[in-house]
Amino acid sequence: MFKHWFEQRGNGTMEPNGRYSNGLASLIELRQVAKTYQTAAGTFTALKNIDLEVSPREFVAVVGKSGSGKSTLINVITGIDRPTAGEVLVGDVAVHGLSEGNLAAWRGRTVGVIFQFFQLLPTLTVIENVMLPMDFCSMYSMREREERAMCLLEQVEMTDQAHKLPTAVSGGQQQRVAIARALANDPPILVADEPTGNLDSLTARSVFDLFERLVDEGKTVLVVTHDRDLARRVTRTLVLVDGEIVNGQA
Repeated sequence: MFKHWFEQRGNGTMEPNGRYSNGLASLIELRQVAKTYQTAAGTFTALKNIDLEVSPREFVAVVGKSGSGKSTLINVITGIDRPTAGEVLVGDVAVHGLSEGNLAAWRGRTVGVIFQFFQLLPTLTVIENVMLPMDFCSMYSMREREERAMCLLEQVEMTDQAHKLPTAVSGGQQQRVAIARALANDPPILVADEPTGNLDSLTARSVFDLFERLVDEGKTVLVVTHDRDLARRVTRTLVLVDGEIVNGQA
């Protein structure tokens, strides 16, 4: 369903309204998306009528103060959260309308999610963690899964740690494994929620180096970050304030 986007090439330009354009159709589109939660104190509005377009091969940072709606925005794009109102379109799929079963299958093939705290399964080895999404989505044969996992670990310079448990490697190495796992099913989109929050500055820069390389290879990457220096390395920055995008809108 995404092949036609990636058959085209182009370095991209910035349009007068601040939107990055590489001449391709939008891969991600949010139309008047709102998200509210019911709390003991009453209704809390996390997102307010968000309109957003993201093109293939964009590298987008989402920044803002705590509670501004950054993680909620990422969660509605990945289908982890459903919007209270509005539409979320990824490619030709209306994500907001998928059933729970279809949503899990769609996410497994379409979006690689990277978390701040890695969330590797502690009882599985590094390579087994990378193979897990392939097993979940019934993709590739058993032999292909192992070969693919080793190839991905090579990309993140972790082949020598493949048969260790996650607790036997450093935090930076665990995050590299988490990135390899997110790439397991070759999704067109990677979404990372504060992926460098628990890493030292040198390791954080190396993670962003990897993201930049993945964008060059055709991936679309969205990163929630508090690090303004790292955020300067992306093609577009979305600034959220109180549930609204105040800069970088489509």
